[in-house]
Amino acid sequence: MSSYWGYHLMLDCSGCNDNISERSVIYTFIKDLVEQIDMVAAGEPIIEHLLPGESKQGYSLMQLITTSNICAHFMELDGTAYFDIFSCKEYDIDLAQKIVQQYFAPEKMRVNFITRHAD
Repeated sequence: MSSYWGYHLMLDCSGCNDNISERSVIYTFIKDLVEQIDMVAAGEPIIEHLLPGESKQGYSLMQLITTSNICAHFMELDGTAYFDIFSCKEYDIDLAQKIVQQYFAPEKMRVNFITRHAD
């Protein structure tokens, strides 16, 4: 994989547990994920509860890492969650999936992984 500029893992998860509604769990999750996939956080994560009272209400997460970013969106009302891990540094995508499974226990996980390069 070393000939690519970046590595982008996208996880679309359904049937998640109630942890998607817990800010403290999301915070612990991102700290654990960053450490376990051997990234370096650039500052603290941004975790905001958005669209309260609407059908797409839930937390959104953004963690800058020195090699790009990790984002996630948690939809409380339908139990779905969407994760993006983008980095110019290679990482273990199987481990990333296991950590998502550990924290949010999705019944289904659609996995997309692409390599990125402008040329």
